[in-house]
Amino acid sequence: MVMPMRVPRAAAVLGALGLIPFVGLALGAAASDAPSRASMITPMVAYGAVILSFLGGIQWGLALRHGGDGTPRTGLLWLSVLPSLAGWAAMLLPSRTASAILLAGCFAVVLTVDVWLSRRGDAPPWYPRLRIPLTIVAATCLTGAATAAAL
Repeated sequence: MVMPMRVPRAAAVLGALGLIPFVGLALGAAASDAPSRASMITPMVAYGAVILSFLGGIQWGLALRHGGDGTPRTGLLWLSVLPSLAGWAAMLLPSRTASAILLAGCFAVVLTVDVWLSRRGDAPPWYPRLRIPLTIVAATCLTGAATAAAL
């Protein structure tokens, strides 16, 4: 069976819709005064932690699906729980600016793993085409809001 190289429309639309909280909160932070900027980063960090956990869940599903002999890929299962733990750690940091920067970095790391999984054939070949622009936007919004909140 040949996998399509184009991102399926539903995945592209849902992925783009998932950026709305990132973009909306980042724009709100950029357009607000200093106290309001700081208050906008908290919901963005919370949302970023949820999305990071979601991405780990995708990796968990890939690990279960691609065991070959019917058993999950143990190494990938272990790797797939790290995004949730990183998101939780970001929520526990006392500085929301540091939390946002940590999340942005974690999004980049998870993207690297997802591209690697796609190249190995464990994720669809179109998956990086979906994930790369989504990660760039999410990480840019998190970094921009962290910068604005620090001003």
